[in-house]
Amino acid sequence: MMKKTLVLLLALMAMLPLRAQIRGNNIVVTVTPDHKDWTYRVGEKCKFVVNVLRSSTLVDNVQVDFEAGPEMYPEVKKTGVVLKDGTMTWTGTMKTPGFYRLKVVAHVGGKDYQQACTAAFSPEKLQPSTVMPKDFSSFWKNAIDEARKTDLNPTKRLLPERCTKDVNVYEVSFQNIQSNYRTYGILCVPVKEGKYPALLRVPGAGVRPYGGDVYTASQGAITLEIGIHGIPVTMEQKVYDDVFNGALMGYWEFNMDDRDKHYYKRVVLGCIRALDYIEEYTPWNGREMGVTGSSQGGFLTLATAGLDKRITFYAPVHAALCDHTNSLKGVACGWPHYFYSGDSRDESGKMKDERGEMKNKIEVSRYYDGINFARLITDKQNGWFSFGYNDDVVPPTTAWETYNIVTGPKTISPYQQTWHFWYQEQWDEWEEWLLEELKG
Repeated sequence: MMKKTLVLLLALMAMLPLRAQIRGNNIVVTVTPDHKDWTYRVGEKCKFVVNVLRSSTLVDNVQVDFEAGPEMYPEVKKTGVVLKDGTMTWTGTMKTPGFYRLKVVAHVGGKDYQQACTAAFSPEKLQPSTVMPKDFSSFWKNAIDEARKTDLNPTKRLLPERCTKDVNVYEVSFQNIQSNYRTYGILCVPVKEGKYPALLRVPGAGVRPYGGDVYTASQGAITLEIGIHGIPVTMEQKVYDDVFNGALMGYWEFNMDDRDKHYYKRVVLGCIRALDYIEEYTPWNGREMGVTGSSQGGFLTLATAGLDKRITFYAPVHAALCDHTNSLKGVACGWPHYFYSGDSRDESGKMKDERGEMKNKIEVSRYYDGINFARLITDKQNGWFSFGYNDDVVPPTTAWETYNIVTGPKTISPYQQTWHFWYQEQWDEWEEWLLEELKG
């Protein structure tokens, strides 16, 4: 009896890994352009083909809604369109450089299925609308100089449960712009004695804990992943959720009308002080120093590289906070879309930037625009840019503008079909590029 029971248990255990997993959808919407690189010249026509598929075959008499036109400013919106054979075509074009998007939502079985395709029209000719204030560089130099009057006064706590045989992991903190205001992060340092290249990781929007970049450190580098809100980064998730939904709700809009009190001032300065910490308190080799992040972290990557020439390489991925003023001219603007309302003109037909009611916020926004930091990047700093054409948070218009404005060495690697997320291949390419730069 015991033998039979044991055989049965072993059989059941062997079956556990065979349980079916939920993966993907049987209903799929595809929107495909007629150029494989999704790229066209201004004035050229893009032909989009839409298919609604069930088990890879067209769905008859399917109902769809769609909108088409320049990203964030669709010119055509249609609802309840029935596709008799489950397919349709659409033709779009642009008279000026930019991105034209066809977005389709299919309604099948009481559920919605969405896809889009965003065609690029002469993106290499895109130029930003924001201008650099005459005192932009001096404003930030003075801010950094003032912050450095405050001693870093660092703390360092070993996290044994996160350490490996090759990497020691610590929660660290250091003072930022004034006494008792601290920046927290996770520092990973190779166990083996020696001098190493360094990588600063800067965060996307939100409030969360951090695990540190143990993998890159295991390859022979110092890594420091920082938070930006002045609170420890090793607490329970609920603490961060409560803070994000409470005191820090919408923090990116705090003090938009005051360049000295703007929320991102201490955030940007915290990135520079993080480099100070690496230089003074870690076994950095004094040569290779990189910075990388995505979304809000892409903006902070540009700001750090632009302001600090210790940075030898940088990798912004779908960088936010770029070209805030685009929307005042009816062109796609970067997250958090400060001045976007879906309409670029007031009742009298004047452009919104002529009304004056937002004048102060507009002027302040230029000091916190990734474009202007990108203008400071030099030919001794190597850059890697990546983003998605379908991204409706960080529009490709602003991503290409940012890339175009950089005069130093740079590589661009768009993953056209991505929205505001990564593909595995994109992640792998990014990590491989960083490791090569860390090797010098």
